[in-house]
This record gives sequence, C-alpha cells and structure tokens, in this order.
Amino acid sequence: MLNDEQKLRIPLLLFSLLAIATFSAKTGLANGQPTSNDQKENAITIKEIPAFDVIGISARTDNAKEATAQGIIGRQWHRFIDEGLGDKIPDKTGSNLYAVYSEYASDHNGEYTFMVGAPVKPGTAAPAGMALRRIPAGKYAVITTERGPFPKVIPEAWLRIFKLEDEGKLKRMYKTDFELYDERALDPQNGQVDIYIGVK
Repeated sequence: MLNDEQKLRIPLLLFSLLAIATFSAKTGLANGQPTSNDQKENAITIKEIPAFDVIGISARTDNAKEATAQGIIGRQWHRFIDEGLGDKIPDKTGSNLYAVYSEYASDHNGEYTFMVGAPVKPGTAAPAGMALRRIPAGKYAVITTERGPFPKVIPEAWLRIFKLEDEGKLKRMYKTDFELYDERALDPQNGQVDIYIGVK
C-alpha cells in the first residue's frame, strides 16, 4: 500500500509545466479572456495564521530559471520523494507537505529560496543536509485551486494571483508564501491545493 508521500509523487514534467505556465503570466496569459475564476478573484479569503516551522530541502532559484530545463523545483520534489526524505524529518506535526517560497531578493523577477518539506514541532533541529524554515505569523491571502489535474489547476491559480497583483487587489509582502498539500492533493490528477500568499 502506498504511503502519503508516495501518493503525492508528482512527475517532473508536471512541475516543469507548472513553472512554465505560472511564470509566463507576464507574457500575456494573465490578461487573456475572462474565465470562470473572475468571481473568485473579487473575493479573496484572508487568514491570520500563527507561526510554524517546516523542515525540508531548499535551494535558490528564480522564475526565469524555472521556465527552463535548468529549473530546480521539480528536481527538489523528486529528490524529496525518491529519497524518502519525509521519513527522515523528526517530530512532524502532521502528514501534510509544504512548498515554501521565501527570502525573496525583490519581487517575482528576483531570486528566492524554494523549500519542500513537512511541518515540525517548535524547537526541532533540522537533520544534516536539510534546513529549517519558520513560516511567520501574519495575514495570508488564501487562493484555492480548482479540483483537477495539477498541471492545469495550479498554474491557473498562480495566474489569478499574478492578475490580482497587477490589478492592485493583492498587496504581496514578498517575505514568505507557501502551497499546502494535504489529503486533497493525494491524487495529482484530481487534486486541490491551497496557496497562501503573505500580504500587507
């Protein structure tokens, strides 16, 4: 029987498609014809969340790199799953996985640190080769993807985020953002993900 991490295995192609679609937003995709998401764009859910810690593997990247074969996001996911790194994280507080975007050099055009990992108890030390990232308490806009294939619904959600930002409806902090992969994400062909965007 597959464990949760194996069920969450997502092919490199999926994340390559995600990166290309997401970060090509500025080339006009976000300004296309109206979609069924228009109503959702006008009703942003804001949540205040407490701080929590995530341990996982991280690397620096930028959106231009992620739109090429040199992107590291897909490779990080593959390494995390293939090497069973989730099993090596101590004191986990649940089975959810997180994709964390932090340490932004500027905005979506600059470098940032990408991490894939799991939530842990406060004070947990990161094992060798891994890193600890604190998700700061604060206000987050929560964008929930449609349910469907990840290569379709996750890029669509990020395009909505870029569009909201361009229209001045989303004031991003560019401190920490994250994607939450919970039980709704077990089937990447018919899954759903929450994207938390730190806002002012």
